[in-house]
Amino acid sequence: MKKQFGSFHKYLWGFVSNKTIKTQYKACNKIPVKTSKSETMSKDMVKKGFRYVGPTIIHSFMQAVGLTNDHIITCPRHVQCATQKPIAM
Repeated sequence: MKKQFGSFHKYLWGFVSNKTIKTQYKACNKIPVKTSKSETMSKDMVKKGFRYVGPTIIHSFMQAVGLTNDHIITCPRHVQCATQKPIAM
């Protein structure tokens, strides 16, 4: 990873063009368990030898590290996360 992308951080953020994916979900039951981005990242990571990186796990990871903002629009964290900038590394 380091040789090809410079860092794992750069590798991950490259999947979202270095910008948090901003969503506008109105209800929790509308939030998907996986997306096309998480499927793409999952497939690429499997090719690179990672294990236990299915699209649902990757989507949860993307939410946890701020690659996607899946807070519903009525959640106070939605606005906070929408205005937060990614950590530069």
